[in-house]
Amino acid sequence: MSYLNNLRRGFCLLAAALACSQAMAGVVITGTRLVYPANQKEITVKLNNNGLMPALVQAWVDTGDMQSSPTSSKAPFVLSPPVSRIDPSKGQSLRLMFTGAALPSDKESVFWLNVLEIPPKAEGAVDQNVLQMAFRSRIKIFYRPDGLPGTAVDAPPMVQWKVIRQGQEYALQAFNPTAYHVSQVDLTLLVGEQRYESENGMVGPGQTKVFVLPGLKSLPPTSAQVAYNAINDYGALMPIKQPLKP
Repeated sequence: MSYLNNLRRGFCLLAAALACSQAMAGVVITGTRLVYPANQKEITVKLNNNGLMPALVQAWVDTGDMQSSPTSSKAPFVLSPPVSRIDPSKGQSLRLMFTGAALPSDKESVFWLNVLEIPPKAEGAVDQNVLQMAFRSRIKIFYRPDGLPGTAVDAPPMVQWKVIRQGQEYALQAFNPTAYHVSQVDLTLLVGEQRYESENGMVGPGQTKVFVLPGLKSLPPTSAQVAYNAINDYGALMPIKQPLKP
């Protein structure tokens, strides 16, 4: 396992850069998010190796810390198998199991699935200079208790938006009154023919979050609207457009 340990140490040093390069990885996760219903003993995660070489894969769950490792994470989930080899054009199913830790019963909790792809050991002379890179993919896991009010698909239009001043800038302030996480992309403030784009993000249950609006110089009129694409349980985009809250 020394080869695996050496690559893991190298990965820790390059974690930020590698996270940005996951599109180059050969092993991909089926889907862009996972929903774990509380009444399920386990769910299945499907991995596929679309590359040309076999890959060693290590998987774990974290609570939101990108610097986490399989040994440091405190997430209440286990994966089986935690380490596996996937040949080219083959797949691997992982069993994701909740350990039964105490989590809120009145709202979703979010965790992250990490899949680290470790390339095969390079062939050739031992003193040959070879650059090898490990790639990490990371997607959200939503732990969903039974009996939550409403549905996840109804949550995005219920988010309340208003424009606030934040120092020398203006920003969109979102409040999510629902029990579900709302993930959005292409967040835009529409003021007549003007469009002010902001960053993507996620607003958790009961959370208030601020998204800066670069370029906006004054409070918009009451006719202004917020537009964005909400991401549903299947990774599909749901177009949302709604007025600002007075």
